[in-house]
Amino acid sequence: MSGERGFGPPVMGKPPGGGLRGGLIVPGSGEKPKVDVVKTILRLWRYLASYRLRIVLAIFLTVLSNCIALLGPMLSGRAIDAMTGGIRAVVFSRVFYYSTLMACFYVVSAILNYVLSIQMIGLSQRAARQMRKDVFDKLMALPVSFFDTRQIGDIISRISYDIDTVNTSLANDLLQICTTVVTVLGSLFMMLSLSPVLGLVFSVTVPLAALFIKYKSGRIHKFFRIRSAKLGGLNGFLEEIVSGQKTIKAYHQEDTVISRFDRKNDEAVNAYFDADYHSSSLGPSVNFINNLSLTLISVFGALLYLGRSITLGNMSSFVLYSRKFSGPINEAANILSEIQAAAAAADRIFNLLDEQDEKADAPEAVDMNTVRGGVELSRVHFGYTREKPVLRGLSLRAEPGSLIAIVGHTGAGKTTIINLLMRFYDPQSGCISIDGQNIAAVTRKSLRLAFAMVLQESWLFHGTVFENIAYGLEEAGGDREASVREKVVAAAKAAQAHSFIMQLPDAYDTILNEDGINISAGQKQLLTIARAMLLDVRMLILDEATSNVDTRTELRIQDAMRRLMKGKTCFVIAHRLSTIQNADCILVMQDGNLVEQGTHQSLLERDGVYAGLYRSQFG
Repeated sequence: MSGERGFGPPVMGKPPGGGLRGGLIVPGSGEKPKVDVVKTILRLWRYLASYRLRIVLAIFLTVLSNCIALLGPMLSGRAIDAMTGGIRAVVFSRVFYYSTLMACFYVVSAILNYVLSIQMIGLSQRAARQMRKDVFDKLMALPVSFFDTRQIGDIISRISYDIDTVNTSLANDLLQICTTVVTVLGSLFMMLSLSPVLGLVFSVTVPLAALFIKYKSGRIHKFFRIRSAKLGGLNGFLEEIVSGQKTIKAYHQEDTVISRFDRKNDEAVNAYFDADYHSSSLGPSVNFINNLSLTLISVFGALLYLGRSITLGNMSSFVLYSRKFSGPINEAANILSEIQAAAAAADRIFNLLDEQDEKADAPEAVDMNTVRGGVELSRVHFGYTREKPVLRGLSLRAEPGSLIAIVGHTGAGKTTIINLLMRFYDPQSGCISIDGQNIAAVTRKSLRLAFAMVLQESWLFHGTVFENIAYGLEEAGGDREASVREKVVAAAKAAQAHSFIMQLPDAYDTILNEDGINISAGQKQLLTIARAMLLDVRMLILDEATSNVDTRTELRIQDAMRRLMKGKTCFVIAHRLSTIQNADCILVMQDGNLVEQGTHQSLLERDGVYAGLYRSQFG
């Protein structure tokens, strides 16, 4: 939605009690208590399935490099057998031959492993790029209610930290697992070919190691899941604190914030410790079992050697193969914690991808082509939760080209009306129509393109002043045609922004930092107002749009807007009543109900709620 014409990020008023900006987790938005790890890994595999040729090549290289490396212990054993008859009986030619051959095989295996690593890095990066794209596309398809009830930092953590965790696992752990399978099977085959009797040792140690790994892995996963969730919460808190530094310092809340951070930081550290503590026992335990197998091999191998059932060279080869056999198993136990972390991160990503998209347009929905701007709400009932209604049977009408002001105490339902007009939310009952057409029967895109909007939270992106103002123009697209620039300059002048823009280092080509932090809040708001004025629309929404400019400038902007947007329907939410005295109709909201409506003078004469608000501001 942020990419649609004329809109910044769709951030309207937060639902009462909702959201995580204050660190409050909304019921139902948290993590699922149980995870099907196998299902998660299989779903993750789908991101690799589209690169089948690369996978086939990677498997081929894995098998080839490890099979070549597996010839080393056999050649080592033959070299040892060539010198077991004493110094006079050593056949140096055979020793040098097998040693040289062994060195060549190891060099070839190393080269193949290098090529394999490059292939896996490229494969994992492509999968991560697609996953990141899917997550971002999903964010663009989610309803506003999703962002109203989640911490921004936690969302960012999923698209950055969690995907990076998965990417690292795909690049390293997947390669290690493939290597483990080939090496273990190859080593087992070679050991059985050397001495089937000694191979029986592994019929005891391997099942023992497998049972232990299975037992521990089932307990470890939940700790990594908690770790990812705690890190996401910490990121959300940091995003909140960094963006609110001025407020924190103004209220001298540094100590309070530090205390809250310490608590959340301790929770994250404890979560990391629990995950690493429980996973750290895997490696040493499996290593102990593998060393136990080496002890048994040494004992029984010595007996077989005394009985002339095995040569010293074959015994040496068997020991080397046993290390190759047990080493990858030990490594697999070590990387299991990383796989668990990747599975937990992948599950958090898939939870986001599984969120329900914004409700699709009705099958018979049509585009709004010709808009005059007549807006009517009929008996609209709405609440962000059904238990707490915000609007109760609200009815109102705005004639085309009229300036409608909406006033009332905080929480009266003013911003909620705008949310419903833009279909960021749908009412539980009642009807909202534009030019007599129910907005539920038109496409959301055409509905939102019929409005221009300026929010209290000014949103600017990293780019030039020109690009920020021309954001909603389809023909702008980074192009600098004279006609487009003329429109931008005209809109800036009408919004009283031209003079300060010309004082910037490069005027309209000045690069604004992220969120426009190199200009004042009031100047940011003037740019967003110019952006809205530039659009050829019939309806305009101003949600406390001039809260960061002085009263004199605000009045001049209002006059400019009245001239520029003659014949267009304007909805203005305002707390400063001095700026709406010329409105065609003022709607007074109280507890979700429309209690009064009329002109400024008529409402003062009525001496009701509006008159009370006016007196509270002007005595």
